Amino acid sequence: LEEPIRMVSILEPSKPTFFPAMTKIVGTLGPKSRSPEIISACLNAGMSVARFDFSWGDAEFHQETLENLKVAIKSTKKICAVMLDTVGPELQVVNKTEHPISLEAESLVVLTPDQAKEANSKLLPINFHGLSQAVKEGDTIFI
Repeated sequence: LEEPIRMVSILEPSKPTFFPAMTKIVGTLGPKSRSPEIISACLNAGMSVARFDFSWGDAEFHQETLENLKVAIKSTKKICAVMLDTVGPELQVVNKTEHPISLEAESLVVLTPDQAKEANSKLLPINFHGLSQAVKEGDTIFI
């Protein structure tokens, strides 16, 4: 009869000098931090979780970043977990002028999928063409 593995034996370090980190350092990989060199520097500085922000970018961008992470992990011989940050549906106002837009409470604002229109306090172009099918009269939209 084989004795069961005890949790204490798993949690105890195999060597008295081995003390693994009990916390994780999460680093978001994006346009400025996706090269193998930058990722390697992050790993050497202690990053143990690479976060991928799926609220922007396409599949090809994230796949290339993942490949760069693999290269960095191999070159540094550091272990790194991957965290995928996904979001639900998000609408964004398209403000090409980059000027601030002031909205007043209880005022009427038109949302349009026509992103060629200029954003102002009465008209907000958005990045979602299916809004008219997704909502009905009387629905509340928080801006």
